[in-house]
Amino acid sequence: MKKLILPLLIAGICTPFLGNSQKWTNLFDGKTLNGWKQLGGKATYEVKDGAIVGTTVAKTPNSFLATEKIYGDFILELELKVDSKMNSGVQFRSNSNPEYLNGTVYGYQCEIDPSDRGWSGGIYDESRRGWLYTTEIHPEAKKAFKRDEWNKYRIEAIGNIIRTWINGQPVSYLVDDMTATGFIALQVHAIYASMTPGMQVMWKNIRIQTGKDIKPSPVDGTTPVENYTQNTLSPEEEAMGYKLLFNGKDLNNWRSAFKETAPPSVWTVENGVLHVNSSGGAESTNGGDILSRETFKAFELDFDFKLTEGANSGVKYFVNETYQSGKSAIGLEYQVLDDEKHPDAKLGTEGNRTMASLYDLIPSIKIEKRFQKKIGEWNKGRVIVYPNNHVEHWLNGFKVLEYERGGPAYKVLVAHSKHHVWPGFGMMERGPILLQEHGDSVYYQNIKIREIK
Repeated sequence: MKKLILPLLIAGICTPFLGNSQKWTNLFDGKTLNGWKQLGGKATYEVKDGAIVGTTVAKTPNSFLATEKIYGDFILELELKVDSKMNSGVQFRSNSNPEYLNGTVYGYQCEIDPSDRGWSGGIYDESRRGWLYTTEIHPEAKKAFKRDEWNKYRIEAIGNIIRTWINGQPVSYLVDDMTATGFIALQVHAIYASMTPGMQVMWKNIRIQTGKDIKPSPVDGTTPVENYTQNTLSPEEEAMGYKLLFNGKDLNNWRSAFKETAPPSVWTVENGVLHVNSSGGAESTNGGDILSRETFKAFELDFDFKLTEGANSGVKYFVNETYQSGKSAIGLEYQVLDDEKHPDAKLGTEGNRTMASLYDLIPSIKIEKRFQKKIGEWNKGRVIVYPNNHVEHWLNGFKVLEYERGGPAYKVLVAHSKHHVWPGFGMMERGPILLQEHGDSVYYQNIKIREIK
């Protein structure tokens, strides 16, 4: 696949910095802070040698130097340099008003992160939802930022699509419709961890394009997409070969397990969300599992899910309906579970029945608390099966387990699991995707898949 889209990749990297006919407007005159105002904390901002210099100050919250003007769609370019032990960011489509947290700045932020973590160019939702896009899903982009040097950032926010580059390298591709307009701001982060007073971040050559004629850069076909809009595909996802398994309107692409009939009425679609109703926690007694009508061999599957308290469900792949299971259809399972309230989280071996685990085989790595969603909030799940049978489970932007399907370790794990009774478990050449009905209320949306050649 990568060989086929190499020309597009080259175009995607180079095009943003070749210039175009659209007129640029300078946001910084190189001499004064005219057109800017300070919000939030009391970090200092001044102009030195043609750059805006922000300096950390003790005992003050995040500080922001914001444009007085509000922007909607735009292309922004700037250069920046930051202390190697400091964290900072560039706010955009951000706002501050008394009705929201007493005027706290909130909105999108393009990350400046010189640490070994390497999340520069990722997108954070300041004072709202937290991280929306990290470079964990785009490891090539971790190399783009140059520590202790000037870096050139580019941010495109056009309609619902937000994209970032650092030094010509595509970093983030976010699709989100929460905020359409706001100011641009330069952040000096509050002091934390190894940060100290007197650390500095500098910005220069800040310019912007606006208007109806601005043109987005070509898609490169490889930058991973985080899509927060409901049941849609972006141009980047389409270029990568994604298609919706659930269109948000009906279940025409799905069928009942062990049958060719339509999904049972317990599965309902309402307001673009697929919902399985509760039947008291019993497995497949309220209508049964549903399977995609298509089968898949190597693929990347994305899905959003939301749990109710104590809920249990799962997303299965390489499902084999020839097994005489009597209940759920059998296959490899990405566990969907309330770890705190459901007893299954305490069963199995070493937590291999917890959220995002390979059910009864491999436990998932527990992600940091701040990336764990509360019950009633949407999670992002991802399963990647490569042609060489390397498999990965992802949760909310983090890889939480990986294994080799059919490898020696896999065979040992199966032999010591409840799946040992199924000959060739999980080793079908291709199979459907399954959503499990386990008697608990669970919600799904944004179910999409692409085949990997």
